[in-house]
Amino acid sequence: MRIPRSAFIRIKRHANLGIRNTLSNMPKIVILDGHTSNPGDLSWQPISQHGPLTVYDRTAPVLGLKRAQDATVLIVNKYPLTRSLLEQLPQLKLICTLATGYNNVDIDAASEFGITVCNAVGYSTPSVAQHVFSLLFTMTNHVSLHNTDVQNSGWANAPDWCYWARPMTELAGKTMGIYGLGKIGQAVGKIARALGMQVIANRRNMDQPPPGVNYVSFEKLLSDSDVLSLHAPLSDENEGIIHARHLALMKPTAFLINTGRGGLVNEPDLKKALTDNQIAGAGLDVLSQEPPPADHPLIGVKNCFITPHHAWATRESRMRLIQIVGDNVGAFLQGNPQNVVNGNF
Repeated sequence: MRIPRSAFIRIKRHANLGIRNTLSNMPKIVILDGHTSNPGDLSWQPISQHGPLTVYDRTAPVLGLKRAQDATVLIVNKYPLTRSLLEQLPQLKLICTLATGYNNVDIDAASEFGITVCNAVGYSTPSVAQHVFSLLFTMTNHVSLHNTDVQNSGWANAPDWCYWARPMTELAGKTMGIYGLGKIGQAVGKIARALGMQVIANRRNMDQPPPGVNYVSFEKLLSDSDVLSLHAPLSDENEGIIHARHLALMKPTAFLINTGRGGLVNEPDLKKALTDNQIAGAGLDVLSQEPPPADHPLIGVKNCFITPHHAWATRESRMRLIQIVGDNVGAFLQGNPQNVVNGNF
């Protein structure tokens, strides 16, 4: 009986695991899009210590096969690893993502071909939580607006010494609502409590809330929150969950913050809510289409502040990311893979 090529590749790779000690001495490691995670300000040593490392800042789709063809370990951030590419890489044993997300990897194909896929978890929690409040402070304290105004002599020309161009908002005593209470959501709640805010949350599993957090229904989360921060993973059940009907439940003084996934928000509905003053403002680090096209509905909308999906990208966070990926490579080569997202290989 003829064995299908994919099955042969899988058998071959699993057989190779038995001689991992030999291969682990000199695995060829290739990074296809390293610039995003490390534009040159960090060391790749946590990864390069495990074998010869070739780093490409960026890789055009037509160059992917050529650059990856000899790799036993392939590392990517957003570069698409499709079935058609993976089936041409019979020597590949491990894929590591320089990210938590791995939707750019054809997981089914990787599993079929016996390739282990590992992601990086938890590296960005402090940075993303910090960014939530940088967006919030932009809307409550208007630091950039006031700096610009002072630089343009607004304060100097004011009739009074006491001067502000736009009213500011104190957070103490306000309610922080968190949708999705994983590690990042909990970190946001901790900072909110330190600022004197009350914290309420809604998540899929609401058995036992962390100290200082009260679980509420989703509708009450919307109606009671002075600040609503989104941290749930995107799923079929919650795609576009922040839409016109739910935005109408929010306070006109409330702020919406999204550092989770752009698809959680119906963006045309948010535009209308902001334009009609249904809510006071929105701070977004993620959009449904990234980068946004020139005609994106939220570009140019008043009181909508958008950053380029970089909440995770502080230097410290990227250092942790590279270390986690290096640890993933080392653990795999020692026969104890960690952070595996496609089963037991």
